[in-house]
Amino acid sequence: MVITEVLLATNRLPLPAAALVFAGAGIPVFPCGVDGKHPLTPAGFHNASCDTDQVRAWWVRWPGANIGMPTGASSGIDVVDIDVTDAASGFAAFARASAAGLLEGEIARVRTPSRGMHVYFPALAARPQRCWQAATAHIDFRGSGGYVVVPPSTLATRNGRVSYRLYSLSGVGTRPVDAVALRSLIDPRAAQAASRPPASASPEPSRLAQWVSKLQEGERNSGLFWAACRLTEAGFAPAAVEAVLAPAAQTAGLPEHEITATISSASRRAAAGPSGGPNGIPGAHGYDRTSPGSRRGDAPCLQ
Repeated sequence: MVITEVLLATNRLPLPAAALVFAGAGIPVFPCGVDGKHPLTPAGFHNASCDTDQVRAWWVRWPGANIGMPTGASSGIDVVDIDVTDAASGFAAFARASAAGLLEGEIARVRTPSRGMHVYFPALAARPQRCWQAATAHIDFRGSGGYVVVPPSTLATRNGRVSYRLYSLSGVGTRPVDAVALRSLIDPRAAQAASRPPASASPEPSRLAQWVSKLQEGERNSGLFWAACRLTEAGFAPAAVEAVLAPAAQTAGLPEHEITATISSASRRAAAGPSGGPNGIPGAHGYDRTSPGSRRGDAPCLQ
């Protein structure tokens, strides 16, 4: 796999040369702050590029910049991030998930300056997986919508400058990690909360928006539709519904055209009343007010 060759080739190179190796191999990169993680480009990982002229220009401007790599489909890499602090470590949760067979198929491991680990897995463009954080388990997942800092970048720590460095490469077959199953095992309460709609007789816009932002692939359109219906029923105009929910839906990974179409359809449907159907007949172009996964009829954008 290309990433293993790149990690081997860049582990001891200067940062500008390493960035060009990533780009030349077709893996997009972008500059981050010297000894830091903050992107230096205006749109962060969205500016990541494989164009070697662009990458060269960035590192001419910032020769000491760390190297950021977007995770998910653009790089072909998802990352399980094991956090370590003085008080806690994610290695115990990682061991539990490994014992359960959920972490077979890794590509490589990169030791992070905090003494944690980035474990690389292949990402499938046809099955994007969103980022999440399991704070109680001290495990983060970096997929679509995220990024990691890669070797030979360095961070400033209380022990001085410490490098990201290649720790190991897998000698067996690789395959994607199931991020939903991983989260359900190591942080089941958070996983359940992310999939459960807010329960409220009078919906609170910020709570609905927060819930929509955490929706996973396969539930994003139906969840957005349900939330938009609830706000319309509560008296919000279509423009207000879009203002509340569109940014959250973008965070969840929905493209703008799907968001607009789904909210418009939901606003029209809910405006007809909770039954949603002609003559008040449930199920005739209707929807279930209590379940975000029960759209029926001609609503667009089903995944």
